[in-house]
Amino acid sequence: MAITLSASDSALAEAPRPARLTPPQIWGIVMLAPYILVFLAFVVYPVGYGLWLARDPASYVALYNDPIFARAAVNTLIFLLVGINLKMVIALFLSGFFIQQRGWIKWLSVIFILPWAVPSIPTILSVRFMLNPEWGMVNHLIFSLTGDDGPNWLNDPTIALGMAIGMHIWKSLPFWTLILMTGRLAISQDLFEAAEVDGATWMQKFRYITWPSMQTLYITCTLLSMIWTLGDFNSVYLLTGGGPADLTHVLSTLGIRYLRLDQLNLAMASIVCAMPLVLPLVYFMMKRLSR
Repeated sequence: MAITLSASDSALAEAPRPARLTPPQIWGIVMLAPYILVFLAFVVYPVGYGLWLARDPASYVALYNDPIFARAAVNTLIFLLVGINLKMVIALFLSGFFIQQRGWIKWLSVIFILPWAVPSIPTILSVRFMLNPEWGMVNHLIFSLTGDDGPNWLNDPTIALGMAIGMHIWKSLPFWTLILMTGRLAISQDLFEAAEVDGATWMQKFRYITWPSMQTLYITCTLLSMIWTLGDFNSVYLLTGGGPADLTHVLSTLGIRYLRLDQLNLAMASIVCAMPLVLPLVYFMMKRLSR
């Protein structure tokens, strides 16, 4: 009997005690709690509330029957396929220009980065002012040089959407150029020196050295730019306002249009309709980053 008691006592003594948080762990939780609360209040709650508002299937039926929605979806695809790819190609080649070690190029880079550095609202509104067909600076300059009236830039849907794409490229091009410049600077110069010794042209150096080294960065930046652009409404909303006749809307500005019409359910439904575009982009970007 004594042996049994001693065995049970030893078993109780060896039983693991419940783990207690150490003071550093407690302080870590205390310091992390405000960030968790902010994330829940400003990310989880708005997204969940938006999905709850867009839960009614009738909203999507009404959205499908709205001809403006179909035009906005097409405009969004054009904006992504044309604007983003054109912007990234230009940024790729400009990154090779601005890494040159010349004094005047350094000063030019300061001017080049200004469109990205200044706020969007006054910049885009000033461009809208210059494109005014009656008293805008662009048409005034055309009339001074040719004697003919300039076009009504923002009254033609095709031209207006093209101007919005151009505005987006001009505004965000410096940022992506800087990102790709860092990728170019990370390439070993020994590779280029060896290629020059072998008599390689600049095109051969780009094809066999620069592009293979920057391909992952370039594709990742393109995917990330597409994700950001899906939620960006400044270039379209501030320049054209979705006009003329609501023909230049994209999905992000279409949601604002429904909000102004006090149709909150359609606004949330139009934003949810962008998720089939966002989720594949996020998946492919994370897949490339995990390699």
